[in-house]
Amino acid sequence: MDFFEQTGVMALGSRLRQLSDRITKDSAKTYQLQGLEFEPRWFPVFFVLSREGATPVSVLAEKIGQSHPSVSQISRQMKKQGLIRKRPSESDGRQSVLELTEKGHQLLEPMEELYRHVESGVVDLLAETDHHIWQAINDLEKALDRKDLFTRVRDIKREFDAGQVAIVPFTSQYRDDFRNINIQWIETYFKMEKEDYKVLDDPENYILQPGGAILMGLYKGQAVGTCALVRRGADTFELAKMGVLPVARGKQIGWQLGLAAIEKARELGARRVYLESNTSLTPALKLYYKLGFQRIIGAPSPYERSDIQMELFL
Repeated sequence: MDFFEQTGVMALGSRLRQLSDRITKDSAKTYQLQGLEFEPRWFPVFFVLSREGATPVSVLAEKIGQSHPSVSQISRQMKKQGLIRKRPSESDGRQSVLELTEKGHQLLEPMEELYRHVESGVVDLLAETDHHIWQAINDLEKALDRKDLFTRVRDIKREFDAGQVAIVPFTSQYRDDFRNINIQWIETYFKMEKEDYKVLDDPENYILQPGGAILMGLYKGQAVGTCALVRRGADTFELAKMGVLPVARGKQIGWQLGLAAIEKARELGARRVYLESNTSLTPALKLYYKLGFQRIIGAPSPYERSDIQMELFL
């Protein structure tokens, strides 16, 4: 079976590259047919300079949709062949421009003749197709301008990942996961403290029995994230011990844990949820702000690493 039949549309880039290579080879032959020593990749630069005259490399790059380094490389090749030259701009001596040399100008007439032949050949080729590929390319480029392929794939992956995430209540089977996930993130950025060991070694007594809750974030059935609600009064809870394993970051698990924790706090009668964190944990703070938490000045924290407190009223 043909490779592209197996891959289907996901090999769009590879197929377009193959088609481009095929057309480029034929283009090279057309220059030879016209008796010209000219490379197909020079055409965009030559065309713009022949129509608009002296042009800075940056402007050339923007006009033909190629990178500055790519245009610089092409211009070096064309200068070596004596087709273009670089000189200071007449309007701005700090800027250089490219322009055709006398040898380059001598190519204008045979190139214009070749343009007409190539255009007729392309029209003849397109007449044999069921779809107007030139218009289709325009439509594809506009669609990419609206939303590029990477963003589309990323959004689809996020949606898929979200469907693989489950937020479940803590049970004894997740005891080690709750402990290990927290130790992992704490030791990555800080150091374990006495209060950490006390809570992580006995979450049932320090979190659950006083009326709190622990939630686990599962990805494809594996525990990869967690957070806890620690009761601090009749209607106040602390959002604590929240962490996601590095392998699962970027899958919106922290966001889903946060939403689930806030909803659980409401179920437990909370009117206020607060948390303690560290200002160096920028992604975590962005998440908390997104969840609706606001910075406050609270009571002294039992954790050395805590330098910011936040709260959310329900």
